[in-house]
Amino acid sequence: MKGNILIDPDFWRGKKVFITGHTGFKGTWLSLWLHAMGAHVTGYSLKPSTDPSLYGLCRMDELVTSYIGDIRDRSSLSKALCETSPDIVFHMAAQALVRASYVNPVETYEINSMGTVNLLEAVRQAVNSGIPVKAVVNVTTDKCYANLQSTRGYRETDRLGGVDPYSNSKACAELMIEAYRNVFFSAGGSNKTAVASVRAGNVIGGGDWAQDRLIPDSIRALLQGDPIKLRYPQAVRPWMHVLEPLYGYLLLAEKLTKQGDFYAKGWNFGSHEGSPITVEEVVGRLCRLWGDQASYQIEGGIHPYEVQHLQLDCSMAHKHLGWYPRWSLDTALAKTIDWVKAYRQQQDAREVCLRQIFEYATGRRAIW
Repeated sequence: MKGNILIDPDFWRGKKVFITGHTGFKGTWLSLWLHAMGAHVTGYSLKPSTDPSLYGLCRMDELVTSYIGDIRDRSSLSKALCETSPDIVFHMAAQALVRASYVNPVETYEINSMGTVNLLEAVRQAVNSGIPVKAVVNVTTDKCYANLQSTRGYRETDRLGGVDPYSNSKACAELMIEAYRNVFFSAGGSNKTAVASVRAGNVIGGGDWAQDRLIPDSIRALLQGDPIKLRYPQAVRPWMHVLEPLYGYLLLAEKLTKQGDFYAKGWNFGSHEGSPITVEEVVGRLCRLWGDQASYQIEGGIHPYEVQHLQLDCSMAHKHLGWYPRWSLDTALAKTIDWVKAYRQQQDAREVCLRQIFEYATGRRAIW
């Protein structure tokens, strides 16, 4: 990918990268970006959980080596990782929905908490067998903090917690990452693998078909000509395009590989600072950008508890990684709508994604 001014493609060219959860929404976008820079991408994941899926639409099996397996199957995961002999690992496999965690709490903990232990143990065993894994980036969530409904952004040093099973399982994962880092991956440990965690806000973008997520649910309603239904209109989240945190993950992985210990910690990646933006305002902007008399309505009734205010303080990423969000919320929404309308016109999803990656990375409009 020529013209990439955010990420050094020379660093990634030829790197062997192992991604858990590669068939998911974020995993597909990350795999595409890495492949475009010349990395050799191997993924370990269940089959895509939605139909359609971004992974399928982008024909990702043509670009990556894919292992279909469950993150809870430690022996299968360890075998795949050892066969890959990766330089860098991104752990993205997760049960990623708050509402689903109320229905299946045990499964949520098994996947998010013990799945993280399985990944870390697979890396530890690989390194002990002589495979030189340099860096591991574990993706958790902005919801891992003990939420006090504070109007300030949560900092990496704030107390972990989480009220619902999803959020709490990710807080547990953070503690597990810290334990493995301190005992097995520290400077005084048995290997030199640098291990970090990343806590990103609510991401949006083309190709997300998950149920019970605001933008995918909204897009489905828009495509069907129905009003968008809102459960928590005044809830505040750190909204951003999916490429924003992926940019941060890539920056961090490079720093972990080159400089190690200083960057081996938890990192926040959130939206532009400024006035909080509610669910209702986000959907109102989406409707205006979509046009065609798009509308929304507020649902009554009782819904499972979700925190109402959540913001992140990303000062550490600004200072030490030079990471800042590049696209405003309106741009992120517009890019999402552009993707959906291209999909509706049966354009090549892979090419649409690559154009948006190029435009994000270079700040220039793609003309191919």
